[in-house]
Order: sequence, then C-alpha cells, then structure tokens
Amino acid sequence: MNKLEINIAQFGAGYWGPNLIRNFIQSDGVNEFTVCDLNPDRLNKMKQIYPDIKVTQSPDHILNNPQVDAVIVAIPAALHYDIAKKALLAKKHVLVEKPLAMTAPQAKELADLSEKTGKVLMVGHTFLYNDAVRKAKDYIKNGELGEIYYIHSQRLNLGRVREDINVMWNLAPHDISIILYWMEETPSSVCAKGLTFLQDDIEDVVFLDLKFPSGCAAHIHVSWLAPRKTREIIVVGSKKMLIYDDVSSESKIMIYDKGIDKKRIIRHLPDIDSFGQFQMMRRSGDIFIPKINFREPLRMECQHFIDCIRNGTTPMTDGRNGLDVVSILDSAQQHLDKLEK
Repeated sequence: MNKLEINIAQFGAGYWGPNLIRNFIQSDGVNEFTVCDLNPDRLNKMKQIYPDIKVTQSPDHILNNPQVDAVIVAIPAALHYDIAKKALLAKKHVLVEKPLAMTAPQAKELADLSEKTGKVLMVGHTFLYNDAVRKAKDYIKNGELGEIYYIHSQRLNLGRVREDINVMWNLAPHDISIILYWMEETPSSVCAKGLTFLQDDIEDVVFLDLKFPSGCAAHIHVSWLAPRKTREIIVVGSKKMLIYDDVSSESKIMIYDKGIDKKRIIRHLPDIDSFGQFQMMRRSGDIFIPKINFREPLRMECQHFIDCIRNGTTPMTDGRNGLDVVSILDSAQQHLDKLEK
C-alpha cells in the first residue's frame, strides 16, 4: 500500500450511506474500502455497484482489524457515540455523521478521546464544505453586511419522517453549524418550542432561538410538515441583507442593498428638545447575485477527512465543532422536555 493511501471502513449503508461510499471511493488517497451493515441486501447492492469494495456484517471485524486506518459512522444517531468511542479506542480515525452524539457529555468525551489518542475525529457538518455557505461567510466577515442584527433560518420539507430522533436532531444540526461558522461565537442563551403531530413524543416541528453575546439573535425553524422543500437562511445586517437559498440552482446567494438608515433631524429653531432626534429612512438599492463555482460539498468533506489524516491536520469540523453543535441541541432538548411535562 502507498503510504499516502489509507484503508477505510464504513458502518452503515442505509439512507445516507451510499452517498458517502460513492464520494469516498472517488476520492484521492483511498486504498481499500470496506462496508459494514447488518442488512445483507444492502451489502449485496453496494457490492453490485462497486465490485472492488469489501463487505461484512460484523462490526468487530472492522474494529479489531489493524489494517483499517479510519472508519465512517453512518448509522442511527443513537449509536454514533458508542461506535465512535470504540473506533477511537481502537486507534482509528473517525468521521461521524451529524450529530456527533446525543448528549453534550458524550460529545465532549469523544472530543477529549480524539485529542488523547491523537486520532482525527471529524463530524459530517456537510454544509460547512458548501461553497455558497463559505461565500456568505466572506461577506459577513469582511463587513459587507455591517453589524449582524438577526438570522432567520428555515429547513422544511414534507417527510422524510424519522422514528428514532425528532426533527430538531435530524435537521437543525445543519443550520446550527452554519450559523456558528458565520458568527464565530457560541450563543449565550438557547430556547426551543416543539410541536408533535405525527408520533407521540417525537417533535416534527421545532422553533429554536439562539441569542449571541454580540447581540445577534438567530431563529431556526425545522419541520417535516411543509408543502414545499425550503432551505433558506436570511441574514439581516445594518448595511445590507443576505439570502442563502440552498434549493436554488442559479442564485444560492443574493445580497440586498436594503436597510433602515438613521438620519439626524436638524431644526432651524433653537429647540433644545430637538437635538439628538433621528428620522428612520428606508433604503432600497440593488440586488447582487455573486457567481459561485459550486462543488459537491460531500465530495469536499470526504477529501478533507482523508487529507487531514495524511497531513496530520485538524479538520474544520472537528470534535470540538461537533461538541459546540451538540451542546446547543442538548440545551434545546432540555427546553422541549420541560414543556412536555
């Protein structure tokens, strides 16, 4: 084996698993690829599509194999912590699909274990490898939008309804990871409200509110019950406003030169009470749609994982990043649980 190539094994070939398999097989630096799933039909299907891969139904065959350098965890969220911990203890690099774990203490334990073992731990916050999301960050960071007042995010669709986790744990990690990436700060307060219509004790609509030390507020709405697919984030700043529309194929980012300007009122009469008064003036300018050379985010994520292993570098979405997201979800879940009592 070329020293720059690694052997990878993946746990899970279900809903999202085939997308990871396809991208990893096409990435640079992969020598052997093994898929582990308890369902033989899934393994047979993957073997038909990719004859060169290895398959197994035994997790221990992966964890106890010293030839396996890294593992991907693409199984139900409740099992992420257990498999990721076993893989790290087996001295393997680990990529875990979101969320990293189902509680903040579990996520912290995994992040600490990664640092202790010196193995790469990366979380599948795929949208941080999205060129449109990165372009939006450039506008936010360079002050194009001015002071960020608030962020409004919607991730809605009709289905796919999960039975193992609620819609917040299913969809909100995407929006939370994007907002943390853009704002470069963690929220000072978190609260959430959930609605349950389809299944007992599993929220299918959740409204999540974050407040940041800078004064910015973020509102996240996620739902499995909506008439159309929506993946949109609005960022309102003191100078300009930005809309990120992941569903759009041609205008994923739009910059609106719109806002409210405060204009000081100057009176000719020496009226003391008039000093310091302002008039709110609405400003409406151009709309700018930047050109984005879009690349498949999942392909970028998979290659980043491989490159971090080969180069000994820390992933952009490492264990600490995963912990930040899980901590917010954990706090929000506590709010949901209190409301149910």
